[in-house]
Amino acid sequence: MTTTPTDGPERLPVATGRVTGRDLLARCRRYPGTALAAVLVALAASACGLVAPWTLGVLVDRIDDLPGGPAPGTGDAVAGVLPLVAVMAGAALAAGVLTWVGGVLIARLGERVLADLREDLMNRAVRIPPTTLERIGAGDLLTRTGDDVKLVAAAFTGLIPLVVAALFTLGLTLVGLGLLDWRLALAGATALPVYVLALRWYLPRAAARYAQARAAVSDRSQAMLGSLSGLPTVRAYGVHDEHLAAVRGGSERAFALSNGVFRMFSGWAGWMNRAECIGLAAVLVVGFLLVRADVVTVGATTAAALYFHRLFNPLALLMVTFDDVQEAGVALARLVGVTRMAAAAVPVDPATPVGGALELRELTHRYGDGPPVLNGISLTVAPGERVALVGASGAGKTTVAAIATGLVRATGGRVTVGGAPLDRIAPDDVARHIALVSQEVHVFAGTVRDNVALAVPAGTPVDDGRVEAALAAVGLAGWVATLPAGLDTVIGETAHPVSPAVAQQIALARVLLMDPPIVVLDEATAEAGSAGARDLEDAAQAVVRGRTALVVAHRLTQAAAADRIVVLDRGSIVEQGSHDELRGRGGRYADLWADWTGTR
Repeated sequence: MTTTPTDGPERLPVATGRVTGRDLLARCRRYPGTALAAVLVALAASACGLVAPWTLGVLVDRIDDLPGGPAPGTGDAVAGVLPLVAVMAGAALAAGVLTWVGGVLIARLGERVLADLREDLMNRAVRIPPTTLERIGAGDLLTRTGDDVKLVAAAFTGLIPLVVAALFTLGLTLVGLGLLDWRLALAGATALPVYVLALRWYLPRAAARYAQARAAVSDRSQAMLGSLSGLPTVRAYGVHDEHLAAVRGGSERAFALSNGVFRMFSGWAGWMNRAECIGLAAVLVVGFLLVRADVVTVGATTAAALYFHRLFNPLALLMVTFDDVQEAGVALARLVGVTRMAAAAVPVDPATPVGGALELRELTHRYGDGPPVLNGISLTVAPGERVALVGASGAGKTTVAAIATGLVRATGGRVTVGGAPLDRIAPDDVARHIALVSQEVHVFAGTVRDNVALAVPAGTPVDDGRVEAALAAVGLAGWVATLPAGLDTVIGETAHPVSPAVAQQIALARVLLMDPPIVVLDEATAEAGSAGARDLEDAAQAVVRGRTALVVAHRLTQAAAADRIVVLDRGSIVEQGSHDELRGRGGRYADLWADWTGTR
């Protein structure tokens, strides 16, 4: 299961530790050969590291067993030392090589797992309903797809190989200590209560603190994103200080939480060092007593002390990297939380839409616990008919458009597309049968060709003739002719600049290439200034020609050209008819037209 923090602003879900672990294990199982090889090589490297302490213990016993003690430089001393030195040198060399190979294998496995995770993350992220993104803001999602992915990537390639090697070294060293003598192992175990108490104090607190710190970073990103995206408005109204204070507050909270985590970690590290001191002292004291009682040899005690001392490095590594491990673990849980979000239900018995009819029946809707925004909207758009939705801001026009295209699921009522219930049509079929162009469009970093062909299903060849025809139909043939490389020109924020009006025309060209029977335009000409209004309206006319069209009219000239006009007010239909009919009635539409044309 996943959990969503209930304190503070609403956020995307975060996977529990158990779910995150299972997800990571399942991804590793996709590459059994690499995973098994990495584990075996890492174990072999750790085992080679046990040879040196054991060999030194044997060396001490051999020297101690020489009659009268060895004389420096004698044959007995040299004969006893050289083979053991050779064994230690060989084991050290093997440990170094195996450690490097194991690190490479673990990093390779991590890269493959991360690639799968990143693909699943993006696959799910692009399917998050727009209403969900509006509630949580884009900052949380951007932090997860950006900062969190970077943290996990750095952990897989650099941190995880070190941690795995340290854990294997700890486990095998403890086994080696127990095989030497159980009493010496018990002596070392005197440090265990301190370790356990320190971990029991630290771990429950650390996970929550790290989660809070990552959430604070998301909040800071959201504050910065909101200020930057609305920079013209901030400047126009002179509210720099207020937005700067919001960003500063988010930064201070993120810093305070990170600083608190570091102080808590420092206290935990101090207790871990005390445990090491207690354990080593106990091994030396018990070893001395056992040697004096002639129960164990000096060499065994030496090896036991070296084994226990050998625990210090992996423990220190785990302590030093624990901060990064916790942070990466929280980041991974945040990524898995997104990948585990419930996807849109796929109909068990999908229906196939046929034709261009669009029918809305008794639609009601409210956002969250807010007031109703639609109150029993019923509307039928015949194949090939062009219907314009008009009304004041907040009348419910955009909500109707979003429900008609499946972006928003209505609280109540029914939508039929091409004679089939919308909730029984497969998502891919919905996208092919009904297209939405809104006021907010995006130009991707890529060629003009790629941006227009975006609407065509992957793997479907698109020749330049079709792309050029679509661009010409929306009035961009002249614009393409001015580009340095024509259709191969790279456009976007960091490449060839594109005006908002041209971006809208490119979005309309995508619809022409897609060729759906039904089109919904949600204020798709709102970005045009007075100079480009005519061009953009002509482009919109080209897109809706010969198709069923539901148009949220930004300009009433668009409504005047429609076959039928539907007037919304406070979530209800108050009028509908042709332009001339509604003007003649002297009702709500007539008032809107008079205000628009200045003839009141």
